[in-house]
Amino acid sequence: MVTRLFVIAVTPAISIAFAVYLSDRYDREPIGLLLKTFIFGALSILPTIVFEKFFMYLNVFGGTLGIVFTSFIVAGFTEEFFKREIVLRIVYKNSNFDEKLDGIVYAIFSALGFATVENIMYVVFRFGYNPYVGVYRGVLSVPAHAIFAVTMGYYLSLAKFSKDKASERHYLKKSLYMPVILHGVFDFILMAKIPILAGLFIPYVIYIWWINQKKLNHYMHESKLKYDRLNDRKE
Repeated sequence: MVTRLFVIAVTPAISIAFAVYLSDRYDREPIGLLLKTFIFGALSILPTIVFEKFFMYLNVFGGTLGIVFTSFIVAGFTEEFFKREIVLRIVYKNSNFDEKLDGIVYAIFSALGFATVENIMYVVFRFGYNPYVGVYRGVLSVPAHAIFAVTMGYYLSLAKFSKDKASERHYLKKSLYMPVILHGVFDFILMAKIPILAGLFIPYVIYIWWINQKKLNHYMHESKLKYDRLNDRKE
């Protein structure tokens, strides 16, 4: 039973990671560096838990305001901060981060490492008695982490390849607060249990998937153009 739950817990993130790796077909990143990012992304759940407990202690608000604080600060800010910190510490200045698509790829791997451990905690340990939790999280929660990571990586790449320090600082800030906003809204809709918001959940998921797919496609197109230019020079 535990083995089956474990497989259910890890399969979504591994599947998405494999798909992302294959999508980066023109200039694939070193598997070792991707695994390192994934593993440290998984380990980032440790400081995340500590800070989430600290922020929960500070959450003295009640009702809707308390849910807002939990959604945007306890979960959104804390989780996105540490997932982003892995990319900044391990990859940002690495020579393999040499095109804009790379920022998205590494951000997704960091996020999926985090999501894998989080999913194991929920599916295997916390709600092992309910098999539907694994299905729900596999369809919504794990892909959501990847979607937030696309936004994070998009702005990390803009920062990395900025022409001046002011622009770099600007995009570094956006690489944090933009995914925090997306994450916070996602969690708030789920936690608030407000009927009108519940009706907007699926449209919101479709919307954030759509805008982040556009970001991903844009950088994939740039990667292909770079690949084609390099091949033209060789010829």
